[in-house]
Amino acid sequence: MTEPFLVLDGLTRRFGATVAVDRLSLSLARGEILALLGPSGSGKTTALRLLAGFETPDAGRVLVEGQEVTDMPPVTRRFGMVFQHYALFPHLDVGQNVAFGLESAGIDRAARGARVADALALVDLRGYERRRIGQLSGGQQQRVALARALAPEPRVLLLDEPLSTLDPALRERTRGEIRELIHRLGTTTVFVTHEQDEAFDLGDRVAVLRTGRLEQVGTPEQLYAEPATPFVGGFVGRSTTVPVDVIGAGPRGARVRLEGVEWDVPLRAGAPAPPAGPAELLIRPEALWLVAAAPDALPAVVETRRFTGATSAYRVRTEHGAALEVQGVPGAFGIGDRVGIMPSRRAGGGLHLFPRDAS
Repeated sequence: MTEPFLVLDGLTRRFGATVAVDRLSLSLARGEILALLGPSGSGKTTALRLLAGFETPDAGRVLVEGQEVTDMPPVTRRFGMVFQHYALFPHLDVGQNVAFGLESAGIDRAARGARVADALALVDLRGYERRRIGQLSGGQQQRVALARALAPEPRVLLLDEPLSTLDPALRERTRGEIRELIHRLGTTTVFVTHEQDEAFDLGDRVAVLRTGRLEQVGTPEQLYAEPATPFVGGFVGRSTTVPVDVIGAGPRGARVRLEGVEWDVPLRAGAPAPPAGPAELLIRPEALWLVAAAPDALPAVVETRRFTGATSAYRVRTEHGAALEVQGVPGAFGIGDRVGIMPSRRAGGGLHLFPRDAS
């Protein structure tokens, strides 16, 4: 088995009574891109600063290629970092910004010039050395910051929400360019984001954090199809959660009762049958379908309808007040229509049962 290239081993960081990062353990293969995904206050940026050496952990360690770097200052770790607001120097031109830090790394003047030219070529800014920072667009400034991080040929690249200041169209195009560049260079990368689309687009794997703790790490497909906790299921993708009662188990999965209607919830292979009693059912929009009101369907009323292209997103409310989002055929139902809700034929990938106190 291949040894991991980068290891975070039980990292903990406290600020007074607040635990910002709580026993975080992760490992990355050489060349892998890992996204740290979570809401504000989840510990993403603190974890990145611990990796960079800008923060000192209260416990735990960081290893690169088996070497512990926990107590090393940032300059000796050979990590490159792109900050959220780029931290470019407006009084320096592009070339001087990219060269910043190369001299302290012991690289002579002639070699620095070559490194700067190569780094700018990597980000498609060849010949921009003499441009002023104020003459550049936001996307170009982002690429200058990336070139500055890549110029020292870092062992690990760290990105702190590098696309958050760009407009949506430019953000989508730029993240594709960054992913292609990182994979071409083979640089092991950790980046922080609160945007699910960005994490899924850039990350080979995604680590979901909540209040400093790791909730789950996996591929985007695994997080969406097999959420380990209600928080992951709710944070990754669209979903709604409703209380149900588990009344038994059989060959088709767990049998649950929701407002007087019984549904079968498929269980993952090897998963134990849940105990009878109260539970929470997390439902993806595509796991349900709308029918005309019927005795074996959960009755509801359409509250809103949002056209999304090939499908529409219907927001419906049950007789007991539960609000659900259902993916359906555009124009099939109108606002105010009485409908029935049933699990779709694909429901196995979008119904997830959790204990009532799992969140």
